[in-house]
Amino acid sequence: MGIFEAGFEKPSPIQEESIPVALTGRDILARAKNGTGKTAAFVIPALEKINPKVSKIQCLILVPTRELAMQTSQVCKTLGKHLGINVMVTTGGTGLRDDILRLQDPVHIVVGTPGRILDLAGKNVADLSECPMFIMDEADKLLSIEFTPVIEQLLQFHPKDRQVMLFSATFPLSVKDFSDKNMVSPYEINLMDELTLRGITQYYAFVEEKQKVHCLNTLFSKLQINQSIIFCNSTNRVELLAKKITELGYSCFYSHAKMAQQARNRVFHDFRNGVCRNLVCSDLLTRGIDIQAVNVVINFDFPKNAETYLHRIGRSGRYGHLGLAINLINWEDRFNLYNIERDLGTEIQAIPATIDKSLYVYENPESIPRPISNFKPGAPQGSQPASSQASSSQPRPQQPLDGQNPNGRQGGWNQSRQQYQSGRGGSRGGRGGRGGGYQGQRSQNFNGPRGGGRGNQGQPQQS
Repeated sequence: MGIFEAGFEKPSPIQEESIPVALTGRDILARAKNGTGKTAAFVIPALEKINPKVSKIQCLILVPTRELAMQTSQVCKTLGKHLGINVMVTTGGTGLRDDILRLQDPVHIVVGTPGRILDLAGKNVADLSECPMFIMDEADKLLSIEFTPVIEQLLQFHPKDRQVMLFSATFPLSVKDFSDKNMVSPYEINLMDELTLRGITQYYAFVEEKQKVHCLNTLFSKLQINQSIIFCNSTNRVELLAKKITELGYSCFYSHAKMAQQARNRVFHDFRNGVCRNLVCSDLLTRGIDIQAVNVVINFDFPKNAETYLHRIGRSGRYGHLGLAINLINWEDRFNLYNIERDLGTEIQAIPATIDKSLYVYENPESIPRPISNFKPGAPQGSQPASSQASSSQPRPQQPLDGQNPNGRQGGWNQSRQQYQSGRGGSRGGRGGRGGGYQGQRSQNFNGPRGGGRGNQGQPQQS
């Protein structure tokens, strides 16, 4: 069976609650933390209910981003490996021709973003008239102002007796309004009280803007990071910070919404496969993306609301693993910090001088992909000989790549530029590194020191 081959041994709480109910055909309104197995919670019953002998679309799964669509479709294919069920993924940003040709063959599950699926349904290319299952993952985003009209139109293509299932970590009022209007006595599941922040240790460091890069450098040198995601609040700052990190000598990719889709796909694929240790991104990757090797999330720019904060730090501590969230805040962030603590009912403490490794380092690191920071000429960035990898049972504090110094500009960023010269990236079409090019002339800059040394007061020291 596909679930056993995928390593499933027992259902997670959200799976245990939702799968039996979903199999009965009842509508479901499920709220659970990211990284708890939500995707399998609706994919498994969907696969069970589909009849592969019927050449009709029998399940529609809507997600808000292309990356999540690809990940969800892969879960469907993995779990349904031996069932003869055909899965199709479709998103905006690509031509319709391939999708039209694909739908000429039998397709049982369609995974995609709302706009593209509405386009296919409106052109009578995708026949949803006999599709009994309508599933939304990250429903809070899908029912935002920009998506709600599209969702309402898509429902009109489904039969009236369809089964509607909504899954998300947060449920704003828009979800309740949709539920009251389009769902019939939904079975409500709420595991947030138990699971929201479990396994994730949260700290803040009060840092002036010009010292943030210096603080980040100190964190890299002291923490035992397996993989990290660093969040910024704007696409410009994503590229700037990625460049700074690489100049400091650490392997780093970046991704944001203004990049070409092909470049974003390559970044996500390679980062998930452990090619690189650090990823700088905007909130593009806050929704549902499952990279279990990530044990540290750093908010280089502090989010403005609890929902964004929850989705960001949910990138660590995936599926019961431990995680560490560190927030770099300045004077202007203090009110947002207070509001987020109040809304989530949690306390974000000041970062201590020493952070206990047991709070965020995996007990069994061999069970997850572990990127290596040492760069070997002629090898992909972030790799090292297998013997060296095998000899390290725990992730170690990051060191600058071989042949680099904190003020140097060799390797890292430039290495990516040489390796991916044909890649187009960034909103300005610059040529260059993994995930897109960098436009060198910016009025905005990070003025923090480039070197290592001692961080600001409250920076962690290696335990």
